[in-house]
Amino acid sequence: MTPPDVTVEAALARAARAIEDADVVALACHVNPDGDALGSMLGLFHVLRTAPRDVVASFPQPFLVAPHYRELPGLELLTKPDDFPAEPDVMVTFDCGSLSRLGSLESAGRAAHELVVLDHHVSNTRYGTINVIDPNAAASGVLVRRLVRELGLELNNPAAVSLYAALVCDTGRFQYDTTTPGVFDLARELVEFDVPISRLSRQLFEEHRFAYLQLLSEALATAELDVEHHFVWTAITNPMLERHGVTLDEAEGLIDILRRTTEAEVTCVLKEEQNGNIRVSLRSLGDVDVRRIAEQHGGGGHRFAAGFESRLGVAELVARIRGAL
Repeated sequence: MTPPDVTVEAALARAARAIEDADVVALACHVNPDGDALGSMLGLFHVLRTAPRDVVASFPQPFLVAPHYRELPGLELLTKPDDFPAEPDVMVTFDCGSLSRLGSLESAGRAAHELVVLDHHVSNTRYGTINVIDPNAAASGVLVRRLVRELGLELNNPAAVSLYAALVCDTGRFQYDTTTPGVFDLARELVEFDVPISRLSRQLFEEHRFAYLQLLSEALATAELDVEHHFVWTAITNPMLERHGVTLDEAEGLIDILRRTTEAEVTCVLKEEQNGNIRVSLRSLGDVDVRRIAEQHGGGGHRFAAGFESRLGVAELVARIRGAL
């Protein structure tokens, strides 16, 4: 493993050498990938593919993406997880805080001869042989851009579109405190590759089926505000999903609506999966570090955005989160 005192620049140089020396590079992001995970992986995938290099990319079962990511370039080129190399020469993971987040690809990560971890979560467990971890980076996509530069390779349109998606998703469309001058510099560079900003933004953040809007209505109607703790939450249950004919992944953006609550510092959405597990998403305006709450339940993330998964019921989870505030 990379010692924790190794600089990000040194780790990037090591990662670039490993990729340059590999016959095949295997890329993977975490289970139920979000915009940063998918965009980061696809960004490097398109660069290496054009180089040209022998590269495959995938993510764990269930091998499905949320509808709002459906037009990210290259999804049709991804390798099914069952066909992913069992013992990769070099494997690179994106936005993935721990081996367990690789789901059905965890065994490949353990068997990889060289495992490069690209992430910006301070909670990352540094499970790779080369760990490129920069909590100051606004998105994992930022680290991909730095790696591409270290490799001496060029961006192209599909890579730029993918990395732009990663950037806007993890900065909340340039609204979060992670939005630095460097973020705008990178955005300017990426859009020079003819990124369809308006269409991409609508697909990522604004387009929803009417069925989702009906689910949103019910979720907001049943939301609860704890004024004393400056905490607002709601839950999406399997019966609600079935009633409206909506998938869990379609509801990913609901928390961004709920977090507009003026009286709330912390926002929480609890989503019930088919197996009964509860997927918990947390957002903070900054005074409360929600990463610490998530870590208490085996999850992780950032001060402003974090999450975890649990077998506990909704009422128990809400009580525990409220108790941590």
